[in-house]
Order: sequence, then C-alpha cells, then structure tokens
Amino acid sequence: MAVILPVSLAADETAAAILRSSGSGVLVNRNPAPASIAVFPNDLVETPQNGVARIELSGSTADINADTVVQFEGDELVLDHGSLSVSTTRGMRVRVGCLTVTPVNHSQRTQYNVSDVDGRVTVNAAKSDVYIDSRAKTAQEAKNPSRSIRDIVRESEQKFREEKCAAAYMRGDDVPGLGAVMNSMWAKIVAGGAVGVVVCLGLCHDDDPVSPSKP
Repeated sequence: MAVILPVSLAADETAAAILRSSGSGVLVNRNPAPASIAVFPNDLVETPQNGVARIELSGSTADINADTVVQFEGDELVLDHGSLSVSTTRGMRVRVGCLTVTPVNHSQRTQYNVSDVDGRVTVNAAKSDVYIDSRAKTAQEAKNPSRSIRDIVRESEQKFREEKCAAAYMRGDDVPGLGAVMNSMWAKIVAGGAVGVVVCLGLCHDDDPVSPSKP
C-alpha cells in the first residue's frame, strides 16, 4: 500500500484540475460549486451571467467568462457556448463543434481567446500563434474522417468561423435544385396527374366487367 498509494495520487493530480469560481451560481455537473473544487475529465462547468471561473492545472489556466458552458477533458476544453481565455505551455486545446483551436508551439507560452455566440466562433491569438482545424461535415467525411482544413491565426490577429463548418451543405434547402422542388407547382401537377390516372383506371371504362365471360 505504501508503494501503490503515492502512484495513484500522482495519477489523480495529472488527470484533475482545480476550479476556482467567483460569484454564486457556478455549477459543476449541474451542482452548485464551492469557491474551490477539483474537476476531472468529462466534468461540465457552467457559469451564470454574473459569475466567472478559472480552471488551473499544471502548465495551463483557462478563464471561463460569464454565461459559458464548457466541458473539461484534461488537455482539451469543449466549449458549448460562451467564451474563455487560455494560457498554456502544454498545448491545451479548445474544441467548438467541428473546430479545434491548438497552439502552434506547445512548449512556449501561448495565450488565446475563443468565443462561441450564436454559432459564430471568434479566435483571438493574444500571444503566439494558434491553429484552427475545421473538419468538414460532408458525406465524404465518413469515407475520410481524418481530412481537415487547417488555418493559422497569427499573434495579435483575430479570425471568425462557423462552428458547424460545412454542415449546411447537407441540408436540402441549401443545395440548388433540391429541397423546395418537391413543394413546387410542377411537383403538385405531376402528383395530381398520377392520381387522375389511377382514378381513371378504376372508373373510366364501359360497363363490361374486367374479365368478361365472352371474349
């Protein structure tokens, strides 16, 4: 036990982080959070409109602004909505939908801000450069899931993206020639004609039976 216990504690320290909150209403996994609490991978953090929080772990900190929902995943934060600021020397990433923001140089101090408001993602590189990797949500993704588009945000620059990337192209109303065509007048005319033919087959004939007894 004397040998195993220190090892297990070290593993917990590696996986866990400390969440420090300011103001009431901060939640961890839907439960009210105290001023300081340990958080582990898959823990969900929510801040109210009048509260903020900070995640601290070895080599990285993340300031979670008001009205934000984020999931802690160790070396990655999954932002549902809101905004946060990351300072890291260990390459901490932020994922928003199909976008992932990653420091270019994992070994040097990188500071960047990510916000997601109404599906519009803003990435600001405050210190050092960051990558934005966007994975296209198209039919080809299933055949080639590793394919992604990489862009770079230089220090002091700011760029915008849509969190759903190319998902819109999978909706019929965004593809020319599809979607509304089934509701068009021509579709109604064709459908009406098909119904008329079926009705006529049943009614538009003489009084002879379908299988007359005489040829």
